Amino acid sequence: MELNRLDGLYRDAILDHRRSPRNHEPLSAPDIAGDAINPFCGDEIHLQLRLDDEQRISGVGLQGEGCSINLAAGSMLTEAIRGKALDEVDSLVQLIRRMMRGDDEAEAMLHAEGDLTNLAGVRDYPVRIKCALLPLSALTQGIESYKSSTGQL
Repeated sequence: MELNRLDGLYRDAILDHRRSPRNHEPLSAPDIAGDAINPFCGDEIHLQLRLDDEQRISGVGLQGEGCSINLAAGSMLTEAIRGKALDEVDSLVQLIRRMMRGDDEAEAMLHAEGDLTNLAGVRDYPVRIKCALLPLSALTQGIESYKSSTGQL
C-alpha cells in the first residue's frame, strides 16, 4: 500500500525533471538572483533570471542539490516562468502555494502552466511540501531583492 502511495508522489513528470532538469546552466550577469536553503535536509536552490527590455523573463538558470522533489519542482518552475512579467510570476507563485495547501481551484488554474500540477501529490506528504516550495522561496527572494534595489517595492 505504501509503495503505491510513493508511486503517486514520484510521477513520471517529476522523475523526468529530476533526470533531465531544464534550464540548469548558470546565467552570467543575471538581473535577478535568488538562493534558498532548507537547513533541516540540506536542499539548496540557486536561481538566476535575465529580463528583457519589457521586464519579462527571457533567461532562467537554476542549480540545486537535494531531493528529487526539490530539483524537479525547480525545473518545472523555470519552464513556467519563462516569458512572464514579474507581476505574472507573483500570481503564479501564489497559485502554486494555494495548490500546495489543497486548493483545487488553484490546481485547475495551473494546468495551463505545464508540469506544475504534478506537484499536487506532494501534499500527501507534509514533510516534503517544503521541498517543493524551496524553488519558490529562491524566486520570491530574488524578485523582492531586485524590486528593492530598483525602487519598485
